[in-house]
Order: sequence, then structure tokens, then C-alpha cells
Amino acid sequence: MARSVAEHLVTQLVAAGVERIYGIVGDSLNPIVDAVRRTDGIDWVQVRHEEAAAFAAAAEAEVTGKLTACAGSCGPGNLHLINGLYDANRSRVPVLAIASHIPSDQIGTSFFQETHPDRLFNEASVYSEMISTAKQVPRVTRTAIQHALTAPGVAVLTLPGDVADEHVEDDDEPILVPGACPARVVPHTDDVAALAKAINDAKKVTLFVGAGARDARDEVLELAELAAAPVGHSLRGKEIIQYDNAHDVGMSGLLGYGACQDAMEEADLLVLVGTDFPYDSFLPSDVPTAQIDIDASHLGRRTRLDVPVHGDVGETLRMLNPQIRAKTGTARKFLKSKVKQHAGIMTKVVGAYTRNVEKTTPIHPEYAAVLLDEAAAEDAVFTVDTGMNNVWAARYLTPNGRRRVIGSFLHGSMANALPHAVGASLADPDRQVVALVGDGGLSMLLGELLTVRAYDLPIKIVVFNNSSLGMVKLEMLVEGLPSHATDSPSVDYRQVALALGIPAVRVEDPRDLSKALEDGLDRDGPALIDVITDPNALSIPPSISSGQIRGFATAMTKEILGGGMGEVMSMARSNLRNLPR
Repeated sequence: MARSVAEHLVTQLVAAGVERIYGIVGDSLNPIVDAVRRTDGIDWVQVRHEEAAAFAAAAEAEVTGKLTACAGSCGPGNLHLINGLYDANRSRVPVLAIASHIPSDQIGTSFFQETHPDRLFNEASVYSEMISTAKQVPRVTRTAIQHALTAPGVAVLTLPGDVADEHVEDDDEPILVPGACPARVVPHTDDVAALAKAINDAKKVTLFVGAGARDARDEVLELAELAAAPVGHSLRGKEIIQYDNAHDVGMSGLLGYGACQDAMEEADLLVLVGTDFPYDSFLPSDVPTAQIDIDASHLGRRTRLDVPVHGDVGETLRMLNPQIRAKTGTARKFLKSKVKQHAGIMTKVVGAYTRNVEKTTPIHPEYAAVLLDEAAAEDAVFTVDTGMNNVWAARYLTPNGRRRVIGSFLHGSMANALPHAVGASLADPDRQVVALVGDGGLSMLLGELLTVRAYDLPIKIVVFNNSSLGMVKLEMLVEGLPSHATDSPSVDYRQVALALGIPAVRVEDPRDLSKALEDGLDRDGPALIDVITDPNALSIPPSISSGQIRGFATAMTKEILGGGMGEVMSMARSNLRNLPR
């Protein structure tokens, strides 16, 4: 029996576990869309922008671990996918993207809407190929699926609309290659022995843990206890290692907090565990450093490397831990001092925004984040916009082993939170999904509120509305520049949501915030809570260089000379509370 290329492709996706394709219909995509209509077990999810389709697919893949799919029509349609696909590929989640193309006999003639998707998507994927004939389809599609699942990452299939209508003769070849069990990446015994010696010889060890430790939490905590090591983490490592961890000292980087930075700088051995932390300025160059990573290309590319170990974190630590002598004396004193320092910093910071803030307007964003953390479900999925919302989520959302926090943590794209929430909610409609959005990110892909309404998704959208690009403002100040073009007109997103049929409230008085969050999160279906937050609230990194201090001082001087004394004083009042005292 012959089937069209589109039908065969959709059948292969269903066999691979794909339940929906996110996208916008268009002429060159029509054969695919119609095949989805006629195929059981798969749905078409109509978004309002193809970038949102890629973000939604990425979030679904993140929370399920399964292959997901998105699609864009020829030319501009599939070009809109590229930012979300960059994000998915850097996050290493399995997504298959269908980039439909102009008629095959017009390729190379500068035809209407002609681009070259098979070339354009190379940098945003682990696999990108064009299907030129029907005979390619079974094997090329299988290959794309294998690449997406096993890299993991994004695989792109470029498909001309006329080829999608061609027919494939069924044969005896399987629709899919049987999945193999993941390979074990076991480190060399000599490397493990070298790391064991370094840890045993060191008097003060600090562990810095990333997302690569996801399946090795118990082993990391065992090593921390043996080595009497404080445990810091990256943003993506937070949900893995922070909770129920007596060795926790917080996070480093621009979003960081607590005693992590000092613990790294004061150690005589820093062990990077499953992290490719990119901010080398926060990694001490004068501290001997070991690194464990499943990807050998990550070893030593961020900071000095004295002891490299190529291997899976779990496999490595199961070999390493029996070789570690339990530390006493100086090591225990170091651990105790860093944990105590961390507790003191966190207590002061918490006190700084919880004392006398119930009457302070605009609302402190830290306070809003804490109340949201307290109101949200124990297994909530938080999707977080890039910018200051990343800071508040990193510092004040509490992981517990069941919650997930998803964001554009490697690509750093704006506007990811709402479309990420769409994918997470469709993947598990019974699980609470909270989109922690900034007004800048929300306005960029505002149309996706229509997607939420159209599918009646039970997403809770919490807008930290400060009419400002807060992170950009901070970047300018650090560089010695007064903020410019970072503010935007005030928008009442409650009214926008209500106009679309989404229940919504606007909160300007902090005394109303707790009830507004609780009511919104408890409501059936979608809800939007528009929280008016302080535009001058900026994050203070855990380590501030002399250059950054000079930058702040220079920028403030320029503000004053430009007649902005009131703005400077307002910013000072808003941020002094963030400085540990």
C-alpha cells in the first residue's frame, strides 16, 4: 500500500511517541497538517508565532524526556522557528522540526519566499537534511529521530511541499530503529585515582554542581560528606542539589547568592561536577580545579584544569567515593564556617525584604517571588523569563525534588516563559504550570495568550510588571552607562487578559498579593496575575569587581549630572536592602 510522504512522516513520528506538532499552518505545510488531521494519536497545536512553537516543543521535551515536534511553512514561517530551536538545541532536548520548503523545481531560482533551511538550521541542530525524493523518507526520518533522541538535540527535516505529496511504497523496513539502552561513559581508573588523591590531599574542598549531576544526586551528597565539602551550584543545578542538602552554600554567577563564591575562592581544591558553567570571571583562576564531565570537549574550556575526568558523573562517583578518606579537622571547620556564612547571608537578605514591606509600593519583586513560592504546588512546573525574573526565580523558588524550573538558561532568549508554559501544560494538564513572566518578555510574544485561551490551558501567568528591561538596565550601569531605552509605557495586562477571556487581577498593594496569588493558582483554567513591581530593584551579584563598582559610580554620576538625582536616590533605596549586612 502506498502512502504519501507526509503520511509516512507523521506515522513515523507517532511511532516515536510524538503526540502533537506545534506550528502555524501554511501552503507548503498543508500536506503535513492534513496527514495529522487524519492520523490517530497526534494533534496539531496552533500557536501564534513559530518561535513559540519551538519553545513549546522544547518545554514538552524537557518535562517528559520524549521526542517532540514543531513545524514552520516555507521561508518566513520556518525562519521564525530558529530562535526557539537554538534554545532547544543548547538545552539538549529532543525536538524534531519540520521546515517545509518551496516547490522543488523552483529551488535555486530566487523563487517567492525562497530560503535554504537545510543550511540555515545547521548551527541550531544536531542534524539537518532536505528530503528531495520520496525514497529518502523512511531512512532520513529514522535518522533524524535517532539524532534528536540520542544526541540529544534538534533535528530538522526540510521538506518541499510537492515532495510531501509524493507517494512512498511500503516495504518491510521498520518504521523506526529499535532504541538502544544508553551507553555507560565510564572514566579511566587512572583519572579517578588522580582525583581521589587530589581530594584526599586537599584541606578545603568545594564542589560546584551542574545539570550533569541530575541522576547522581545521592553520589554527590555522599562525596560532599566524605570530603567535608561545601556544595555550590549553577542555576541548572539548583533543582537537583539544593534541597535537603546540609552542605548547600548557594549559587554563583550574575544571579548568584549566598556563600558559594567565597567557598570556591577559599578552597584549595574546587571540583566542577557536571557543569559547563560559562562565566569564567566567577571561577577562581588561582584555585586548583578538577572537573568531571560526560562531554570531553567541556573539560578545561572555562577555567584552569588540574585534574580532568571524562565520564558520567554517577559512574565516576561510584568509582571515586570508596577511595575518599573521610575528612576531619580543618576540612570540617571550613565546611561549618561556609554553611554558617551562607545561613547568615540568607537570613539577612530574607529579613531585608520581609520587614515592613507589606505597605511598601511598588511591590518588592523579591517579596512577590517568595509569596509565589509559598503558594505554588509542591510539584509545580515554573517557566521563567530571561532577565530579572531569572534572578528572583534562582534566589527565591524552593526546589524539593518534584518541582521543575525551566528557562532559556543557556541561550538567554527573551519571551520564553509563556510558550514554554504552553508545552509543559499540554504535556501534563493535571500538573500546575506557572509562567513567571516579565512585562518585556510577555509583550514580545503576547499573542500566545490567545493560544492559552484557545486550548483553555490551566496556566497561571504571573507578570512581574515593572515597565522596564531590568537586566539590561543593570548591564548598562555595570558598564558605566546611565540606563537608556530600558523603560516602556505602563501596560495593564489584566485588561489585556480579560479582553481575551482569561480571568485576571492587577495587584499594586503588597497587602493584596498573597490572596491574589492563592486565588489565581487555585482557579480552574488559565489565570493572569499582573503584579506591579519596583522598576529600580536590581540584583546584586555575590562578587562585585572593582571595575563593576567604578561602572556603577560612573553611571550614577552621569545620571546626577543629567538631572536624574531623584532616579539615583530611588534606585539606592530600592537596592540597599539587597546588600548583606
